[in-house]
Amino acid sequence: MNVDRISTLMGKELREFRASPAVLVPVLLLIVVCTVLPFLIVVVVPWATGQTLMSDRALQQVVALARQRTPDLAALAPDEAAEVFLFQQFLLLYLIAPIVGAVSLAAYTVVGEKQGRTLEPLLTTPMSTAEILIAKVLASFVPSLLIEAVGLCLYFASIAVLTSPDVLWSLLSLRSLLLVGVLGPFASLAALQATIAVSSRVNDPRSAQQVAVLVILPLVGMLAGQIAGAFFITTAVLMLICLGMIAAWLVLILLSVALFERETILTRWT
Repeated sequence: MNVDRISTLMGKELREFRASPAVLVPVLLLIVVCTVLPFLIVVVVPWATGQTLMSDRALQQVVALARQRTPDLAALAPDEAAEVFLFQQFLLLYLIAPIVGAVSLAAYTVVGEKQGRTLEPLLTTPMSTAEILIAKVLASFVPSLLIEAVGLCLYFASIAVLTSPDVLWSLLSLRSLLLVGVLGPFASLAALQATIAVSSRVNDPRSAQQVAVLVILPLVGMLAGQIAGAFFITTAVLMLICLGMIAAWLVLILLSVALFERETILTRWT
């Protein structure tokens, strides 16, 4: 696998995205929502109602379970533990937003080029199928990752301003690092790779985008299940989920290469 060829194709794809900045609007809007929504729930609503987070009995039970499983939360005051718990769960939204925005880019890079008949010259180059598909996935991944990074900086900066220092320091943990530094990126890569695999066999970008639901739904389930108190994912279990997501991405690379009928596409156009 030639890294130089991959980086060259990535540069070409990124220049095309830069020429059409409107394609990044969906992920920008989602990141804004992901940044504002947690503070409405954790900060604004308690202030407006004059009640603390721990006034809610259901949340009391959920936070009590989390404090039993997480020593860092047990060391905090109950209200601070509730804030840390909720802010950490809302980090899952930052895993979902880049996937939603990036899959539209990934679907276009293959389906759009097939429709515009611009994929044929690329397929006649010495680049292998794996190099082409990986370059297209990474080119779709980078803009969403950068937008997510900006959103996370604003997220943690707002936490530092609006909450106590103990809340911020408790959030800067191995668990948060695994969520935003490992699970998030590899979940995005897996969704993008699956989108590329499907888009190589269809002619409708929307059909290719729908495959991202297979990655998004489990993440939404993690968020809803933990907030509802149905279960609590420990750091050890989260590590296993991260390893599983990395393995899934590697398998999807092989699958996307197998599904991409390079010779068939070239023969159909000649």
